[in-house]
Formats: sequence, structure tokens, C-alpha cells
Amino acid sequence: MKNYLLLVIAIFAMGCQQNKIGYVNSVKLMDKYQEKIDVESRFKTKADAMAKKRDSISQAFQLELQEFQTRAQRISQQSAQEEYAQLQQRGQFVGQQLQQEEQQLQQHSQAEMDTLVKKVKEEIQTYGKANGYTYILGGGEGGAVLYGEDTQDLTEAILKILNDKYKK
Repeated sequence: MKNYLLLVIAIFAMGCQQNKIGYVNSVKLMDKYQEKIDVESRFKTKADAMAKKRDSISQAFQLELQEFQTRAQRISQQSAQEEYAQLQQRGQFVGQQLQQEEQQLQQHSQAEMDTLVKKVKEEIQTYGKANGYTYILGGGEGGAVLYGEDTQDLTEAILKILNDKYKK
């Protein structure tokens, strides 16, 4: 009977134990995370350079096409058709090359962003374990937290840790 009473008290005590719960505004955290800002800036610079390159190549090709159209009136139809086919083939090749470069840039960008998200999640887990949290929920657009007391918002604390580690 004594053991039974101790077991009931232990179960009751465990049931009364409160879980420590916090939340993070994921959108705010990522928007203010300096490493993410730097990664986006770096890829925007690369994308802008690629757009300039594409525009430059496109303009040069348009000029070449205009020159061909002027010349085509003075050469035989067969020669014009052959030259036009070569121009078309080269245009397709250059277009495919540019498209491939853009896809590689996008894939590289996505891989870096995935790495950042993983790093943020790991930091949140580390913070939660170190500070005795049972749960840390994700808030923001589409998040699981519809309301949370400001005292339970861990966003700024985790953001500070991430940005401090990034500065080093």
C-alpha cells in the first residue's frame, strides 16, 4: 500500500510539472539574420551580373541578325538560308548555355539557403536544450503560434546568438 501511494504521488507530481514552452517568429528571425542577408545580397549581385551578360549577348545577337537581314537581300537564297540556319543554331546554343548558368546559380543559392535553415534549426534546438525548454514552436506567416506572450518570444535571443556567431 505504501509503494502504491508513493507511485500515485510520483505520477501526480509528474502530471503537475509544467512544460517550458517558447516560440520563435521564424520570418522575423530569418529576415534579420545577417548571414542570410549577406547570402541573398551575394546571389542578387550574381543574378544581376548574369542578367547584364544575357542582355549584352542578346543585343549583340540582334545586331548580327539585323546585319544578316541586310546582307540576305544581296546574296543567293540558298546562301541566306544556310547562314540563317547557322545563326539560329548558334542562338539556340547560347540561349541554352545562359539558361544552364542561371539554373546552376539558382541551385547553388537554394543549397546555401537550405544550409542556413538547417543551421538556424540546430541553434534553436541547442538554445532550447541549454535553457530547459520542452518545446519551442515556430511562429510567423504560416507558423504554429497564433498567440504567444512576449515573454515567451525567443526570437531576439536566438537572433543575437546567430548573428554573434556569424560575426566571428
